[in-house]
Amino acid sequence: MRDRILETLGYLDLPPGRLATLVVYLEMREPPAERMPLSRDDLRLRRWERPEPEAYRRLFRRVGEPWLWFSRLLLADEALCAVLHDPAVEVFVPERAREPIGLLELDFRREGECELAFFGLVPEAIGKGAGRWLMDRALALAWRPGVRRFWVHTCHFDHPAALGFYLRTGFRPYKLAVEVFEDPRLKGVLPRSAAPHVPLLEPEIPR
Repeated sequence: MRDRILETLGYLDLPPGRLATLVVYLEMREPPAERMPLSRDDLRLRRWERPEPEAYRRLFRRVGEPWLWFSRLLLADEALCAVLHDPAVEVFVPERAREPIGLLELDFRREGECELAFFGLVPEAIGKGAGRWLMDRALALAWRPGVRRFWVHTCHFDHPAALGFYLRTGFRPYKLAVEVFEDPRLKGVLPRSAAPHVPLLEPEIPR
């Protein structure tokens, strides 16, 4: 499929049951020059040390289900813990009144780099300024001594404001990709009601 995409100009039909999304990779090579620290008395950021798989998956679903996040849901407990408990992976939970309202995950496993691996809010917290506050915290945590590059990727299945938000933060695009994958809603990984903005097409049943 990947070779066909690279060789084909114009439209490429996908079989029912598969999805394709345009992925935008963005990076910054130095901290933003004019970052203004944001203060929010109603919010706090908690470092989540060694998350338990099921608790992590619950929060991952709350944040990512509307945008078809599913990659971590496919991992068995052992594989998930291998990532989350790696000393170079840091998981944080923004909270309001001690209730989780999002997820921030920073990956320092590549020397000199930090990946903004996961960044998002639960649906009821979106549009209230918490995202700007959380990104301010992410920037402060990511740009530590030895880090020369901070990067992230997003896709057109994400929140429609996500790409513009990253651009305003100071990230700059450097690569595009097309990701093709099986619809996780048809496999029961996510409920069929997830991401209603992404059409769900049933695969044909052979007769």
